[in-house]
Amino acid sequence: MGITLPDEKRIDYALTLIYGIGWSNVKLVLDQSKVDHSKKVKDVTEDEMKKIIEVMETNFKVEGELRELLTDNIKRLREIGSYRGNRHVRGLPSRGQRTKSNARTKRGKRKTVGALRKEAWAKLESGKTAAAVTDAKAAKK
Repeated sequence: MGITLPDEKRIDYALTLIYGIGWSNVKLVLDQSKVDHSKKVKDVTEDEMKKIIEVMETNFKVEGELRELLTDNIKRLREIGSYRGNRHVRGLPSRGQRTKSNARTKRGKRKTVGALRKEAWAKLESGKTAAAVTDAKAAKK
């Protein structure tokens, strides 16, 4: 599947490094392929590894196939103009979370927006530096 598993790790942990396979899916895969959960990756035989890969390919979408499916779903939401699609386009949370005080991971670093006096605004528009604007504010006070 294009993933190299670390030899010194247990097989149950190593399989979670594959995109789309979590702990609950690892238990299902190892039970269906009849491989011991506590074995290290280096101790797993070729036949056992083939069984694991076969079970994963038949029952789960992993790696590139899963990523492609997710991007197609998001693209479809954007094209039909749904609310969730618009939230994806704008880079905002799409599942109803509050955004006034949170959602920093999705929205990025804060950008402070403040009010300026007419004189300061005029200086900014005329091309003077921000230092000149702060000097003008200090002179007013």
